[in-house]
Amino acid sequence: MSRRPMEIPRATARRIRLVVFDVDGVMTDGGVYMGTTADGTPVELKRFNVQDGLGIRILQKSDVQVALISGRVSEATRGRAAELGIRDVFQDGGARKIPILHELLDSRGLEWTEVAVLGDDLADLPLLKRVGLPATVANGTAEVCRAAAWQSTKEGGRGAVREFVEALLRARGEWTGLVDEYCRERGG
Repeated sequence: MSRRPMEIPRATARRIRLVVFDVDGVMTDGGVYMGTTADGTPVELKRFNVQDGLGIRILQKSDVQVALISGRVSEATRGRAAELGIRDVFQDGGARKIPILHELLDSRGLEWTEVAVLGDDLADLPLLKRVGLPATVANGTAEVCRAAAWQSTKEGGRGAVREFVEALLRARGEWTGLVDEYCRERGG
């Protein structure tokens, strides 16, 4: 039996001015494919969900800013962010996410209560405990699920980002208009 998608309170959604997405386990299923080319060059591949990407594109049409903060350094992440037009991409191999977000908030004049974070694992927990809208994917760790105010019905890398974006924009009263705009831009 599947769960019904959670709703985000309208007042909470309207307060959000920045959404921060973790990458591995949120935008991907958490798997990392590693290998080498014939000449020995290391190669890393990740699987990203196309519907999640479109959800991010629609979110970018609203007045909500988007950032990625990952506890892992990866060219695949950098490439996906570039493809989606996400300029604020932070990768810290030590998963020190609080100082990164603190600096981003200072540079934008934002408060912690104006931020939503979609995370899945322990590296996201310090952020989730401080932001205005802590959210997680269906397969988030137990500690993260306890800290989250919203949880997707879909697993990370399998539509959870899109589900979150839709819930946030519906609560803000913007989803239908932004989808209509997206369709008009494509001749529909």
